[in-house]
Amino acid sequence: MTTRSVRLAGLLGGAVAAGAALAIGYLVAAITGGPWPVDAVGARVIDITPGAAKDWAVRELGTSDKTILRIGICAVLVVIAAIAGGMASRGGRRRQRIAVGVAAGLGLVGFAFSVIYRSAASGIAERLLPAFVTLLVAVLAMYLVARAFESKKLLESPTPREKEQPEGFDRRRFLVAVSALAVAGAAGWSATKVLPVRAGAALREKFRVPVPSDPAAAVPAGVQVDVPGISKFVTPNPKFYRVDTLLEVPRIDPDKWELRIHGMVDKELRLSLADLVDRRLIERDITLTCVSNEVGGPYVGNARWIGVPIADLLSEAGVRTGADAVKSTSVDGLTIGTPLAALTDGRDAMFAVAMNGEPLPFEHGFPVRMVVPGLYGYVSATKWIVDFEVTRFQDFKAYWTDRGWSVEAPIKTASRIEVPKGFATLKAGPVVAAGVAWAQRRGIRKVEVRVDDGEWQPAKLAAENTIDTWRQWTFRWNATPGMHRLTVRATDGAGELQTSDLAAPRPNGSSGLHDVVFSVDA
Repeated sequence: MTTRSVRLAGLLGGAVAAGAALAIGYLVAAITGGPWPVDAVGARVIDITPGAAKDWAVRELGTSDKTILRIGICAVLVVIAAIAGGMASRGGRRRQRIAVGVAAGLGLVGFAFSVIYRSAASGIAERLLPAFVTLLVAVLAMYLVARAFESKKLLESPTPREKEQPEGFDRRRFLVAVSALAVAGAAGWSATKVLPVRAGAALREKFRVPVPSDPAAAVPAGVQVDVPGISKFVTPNPKFYRVDTLLEVPRIDPDKWELRIHGMVDKELRLSLADLVDRRLIERDITLTCVSNEVGGPYVGNARWIGVPIADLLSEAGVRTGADAVKSTSVDGLTIGTPLAALTDGRDAMFAVAMNGEPLPFEHGFPVRMVVPGLYGYVSATKWIVDFEVTRFQDFKAYWTDRGWSVEAPIKTASRIEVPKGFATLKAGPVVAAGVAWAQRRGIRKVEVRVDDGEWQPAKLAAENTIDTWRQWTFRWNATPGMHRLTVRATDGAGELQTSDLAAPRPNGSSGLHDVVFSVDA
């Protein structure tokens, strides 16, 4: 082998060593429920990322932002490890020790971030075991790779070509080490694709959806318009939007879950899942909206929820005079601040345990999450909730409000055109436009559509379910050839017209009118 080939072998060996360590660490994290070191690092990256950069990621990358962050962190680690492997390929004990030291350093970084990983539930052992195993495998793997480049005489009479390679490269030892590490890494990674799925299914199977004592009314006929391409009135669970800060979705054992209600209350409550569902249960249709939703954006969905009214538990605990907020904490340590009034004013705020007739999906908070009609999720929709502290806004700052978002965030009236899509091509003649509008806690009274720069014309509203759910609409017109623009606006149940003033999602939700441009052929 030439010197160049040996250098490439060193790069490959270092990369494979890093891959094996990451894969096996990920497997241990999947088994223990602790954080993968990559996710611990990623969580810190998310925490310190400037707000404008986060807003861009949510807007441009959507739910792929977490995957891209993970890939980016792994790529950096693999590149550094590859460089270390290339250094080891130059031979010499000193370079080999440096290569192993680099691997140890990378592992220690992951270990350090796992120590400070924000979590309200993970014990220190389960939090650190994946990082420790990753560190151990990284060091061992790099050592095995480096050993293939130990200095020793290979041949007594080397050929001219063999003289070009560094003395001491043991190709057989290298191939065995790299092959073993590649197989171990591939096996570990493959196992993570099976074990979490099976374990997750078993966890959700432990919980049976209870029958609510106060079921939702039947959905009126006519809430769903018959127009291809429009959203389903009830959003299927797999299609329901997800926006949060976690790179790995928690899988919580419902038998071990507990909710602590404390703070400015007369009696602290500690509730297991069985304790929680033993109380009065309600079932309601509620539309949720993320504050990150741009005008016309996808982060809105409607579902049927079953849960325990939060007001009932607050009454049971006894709220003390002076409290005006609740700080809720998820299993990963993220905090959300909610106005106390929004939990006690008669709206159907709940600790939800079921979504569309099944246990909450892991991505949406299994086993328990908050659902509060009329507020954007970042001040109300705590998923994987484990702590509920009655307090005052002046005494704490929640995760998002500490990053420039408003303390209180009622959902703004909004509307969206779903049919036709932007830049579509239609045939001239009768055309049906359709979409949805929402103004939770107020309902939708009217939707209007404007063609190009013409007058506003009334759209036909589908039947209303409740003021807490979105409402579909249709608009029929005779399309003429050429380029056209449709714009929509809504009026809420209180008679307030949707504002046309443009505003970005930060600090309390976007505003403006949604429009689409398309062409019509003759």
